[in-house]
Amino acid sequence: MKKVLFTHSYFMRFDPKQWQTAQPYAPLGTLYAASLMRDYGFEVLLFDSQFAEGPVKVLPFLESFQPDFFVIYDDGFNFLTKMCLTNMREAAFRMCKIARQYNCKVIVSSSDSTDHFEEYLNEGADFIVLGEGEISLLELLKAVSNEEADCSQIAGLAYRSMDGILKTAKRNIMKNLDELPFPAWDIIDMEPYRKMWLKSSRYFSMNMATTRGCPFKCNWCAKPIYGNRYNSRSPANVVSELKMLKSRFQFDHIWFCDDIFGLKPGWLHEFADLIEREGLKFIFKIQARADLLVQEDYIMDLARAGCDNVWMGAESGSQKILDAMDKGIELAQIRDSTDLLKKYGIKPSFFIQFGYPGETREDIRKTIGMITGLLPHSIGISVSYPLPGTVFYERIKEQLREKTNWRDSDELQLLFRNTYSPAFYKQLHRYTHKEFRKHLALETVKKLILNPGMISIAKLKQIASGIYYAVASFFARLKLEKIELYERD
Repeated sequence: MKKVLFTHSYFMRFDPKQWQTAQPYAPLGTLYAASLMRDYGFEVLLFDSQFAEGPVKVLPFLESFQPDFFVIYDDGFNFLTKMCLTNMREAAFRMCKIARQYNCKVIVSSSDSTDHFEEYLNEGADFIVLGEGEISLLELLKAVSNEEADCSQIAGLAYRSMDGILKTAKRNIMKNLDELPFPAWDIIDMEPYRKMWLKSSRYFSMNMATTRGCPFKCNWCAKPIYGNRYNSRSPANVVSELKMLKSRFQFDHIWFCDDIFGLKPGWLHEFADLIEREGLKFIFKIQARADLLVQEDYIMDLARAGCDNVWMGAESGSQKILDAMDKGIELAQIRDSTDLLKKYGIKPSFFIQFGYPGETREDIRKTIGMITGLLPHSIGISVSYPLPGTVFYERIKEQLREKTNWRDSDELQLLFRNTYSPAFYKQLHRYTHKEFRKHLALETVKKLILNPGMISIAKLKQIASGIYYAVASFFARLKLEKIELYERD
């Protein structure tokens, strides 16, 4: 029986913001791949790099397991891996070199290696799996195990041949996701995840995926793994896994990490019916689009299934910028979906993106106005980030020189020339968060004036924080204006 040592390249310690936030999720994509390989007769083991201090921590696993194959298989469901952070790329390179010393075949499957397969081959990888990886990886392991097999006939690979680097035919993505076994949850130690969640958040959250891909074409969003198609697991298959996870790990919360949850007509309604029928009690958060969230039936089904929080890609308060992004939504839909979610007791949260080409100070003002006017539960702010394979990347790639990626998720460096400098956008990020917090506190004050009976210690603390944020927002705005004035001069 051939042995496969799996790992992934996300080292949480190398991403200070995420380490401080302390809300880790298991490498779901890695566990899917390991599960399928095991079903086909390979012996699998996992080196989970999530909490490891560095790449050298893989050494004891290589020494004791003596694998035939070393597979770096990144979690394509996690936005942090889609960003291709250079700290993680360098860690992957280091693990490739270490594994080569143990005479095993080194295979890499990730968004970054799909986009930069030549670099990974130069750094010690024998094969790169391009795009959705499970079937390509399975065929590759079988072929290499049978030394006479021809790898050139396997779709979705890049590797060195006698004639240079060979890139095989594109792999078609899977349509029937129910055919995949559940992720190999038994090969990962979930206790460090549980402990970190309980310490940081007082509840334990796990991740699941019900779909793959996204059919929409926002021109800044790359989809190197699952593409522009949209395929769903059946509601029954998802609920079956939820029951297993609940029994084994007693989770409190689920992060459904799909790009868009429940887009397929009728899927969510059937899912909510099954959740009620099985008596499953948990809360969850999802990602969805504003144009989907204006459907009241959809919101009602989310609520009865247990949805607590919906993150939508609001991106900008300027219709001009939304149109330039090919976002395909209207500002009115952001407003209406926010109101509808609140009506049914679900928290709306916004992804916001500053720095898209052509954005002006007026566009920025509109975005901040949208945030403070609609008052979502949370906001996640980034700046426009060029990812290979996107229309946006093609437009600005001539401006990219040596630096094309962030080192970690908190760098927020604008990598191309725009209306304002990187320093301006960094300060804009700080100011917007403070202004948002200030308005949340003001809203609490208004509610308490109308209903004094709502007063509690938590509410009073929020009011006190509002005083802090009012002052902090004022000085942050002054600093922002100072940067803007300096740049004009």
